[in-house]
Amino acid sequence: MSICPKNKSSKGRRDSRRANWKMSTMNLVACPNCGNLMLPHRVCKNCGTYNKKEIVTTD
Repeated sequence: MSICPKNKSSKGRRDSRRANWKMSTMNLVACPNCGNLMLPHRVCKNCGTYNKKEIVTTD
């Protein structure tokens, strides 16, 4: 059993198939404590809180 393609794929068809590998934008949410944009489910880099509790002390 052979896995060779029956016909040649054109450059346009090949490149349009590969064009779907694009990077998506990061999903940012506002911190409930300080309002700074942050990644969801992570400690806020600005105030050091997570789930309305202070995890990291910041100066």
